[in-house]
Amino acid sequence: MADTLSLPKAELMARAHERMQTALDVPERCTREKLALTCRILFEGGHDSGLAGQITARAEKPDTFYTQRFGLGFDEITASSLVHVDHDLNVVSGDGMPNPANRFHTWIYRARPDVNCIIHTHPFHVSTLSMLEVPLLVSHMDLCPLFDDCAFLAEWPGVPVGNEEGELISEALGDRRAILLAHHGLLVTGRTVEEACVLALLMERAARMQLTAMAAGTVKPIPDVLGREAHDWISTPRRNAASFDYHARRALRRHPDCLD
Repeated sequence: MADTLSLPKAELMARAHERMQTALDVPERCTREKLALTCRILFEGGHDSGLAGQITARAEKPDTFYTQRFGLGFDEITASSLVHVDHDLNVVSGDGMPNPANRFHTWIYRARPDVNCIIHTHPFHVSTLSMLEVPLLVSHMDLCPLFDDCAFLAEWPGVPVGNEEGELISEALGDRRAILLAHHGLLVTGRTVEEACVLALLMERAARMQLTAMAAGTVKPIPDVLGREAHDWISTPRRNAASFDYHARRALRRHPDCLD
């Protein structure tokens, strides 16, 4: 006989979260491996745009981070090809150089000690939406990790290689996890690499859904209280780790070389 049918929703949600801690089994990977996998995952998710975009994660040494070597596409990145750089973009270890646009990552890392991974890409649907100079609209349950968590920079400051762009983007992001950059692309942050990767995939899906809905009619909002509830229900470390591992398994089937 069922014994949960009279329990309130809050208790059922709490029980589910507790069970996820032990039932969702995910492998342990180092930061370099997770970053290389993120590059391949995002490539498969339509985030590649030639050499544009940067993916970074804090390294063990303070005020340094890992990023992809400039000149390689997301589909070519391996754990060993990442470069380790300081906040002035000087190479600490590794071959080659980082993308010069990584400078604005430094500004975000300095402003947000809670952030351990930053993803900036130019995927097709996000970039298309950015041309309209309208914010991202979150109006579907699956997209609620971005509910009230995606800022909007309405003016394009030009290529982000100067300190001015770093200050502007960092300030516009504020305490949110994501931002839509007009005439540019997306930027997402995460306490973990897994969280940032999942949010980046979700933001491109959100932009595609918004463009499709706008073509059919007017996007209707969802209630704030329900949007926040769904945000907190979906946005948990264990769920992010499990989602990342699913996408990693898919990527590894097509890119078995990325962990070299």
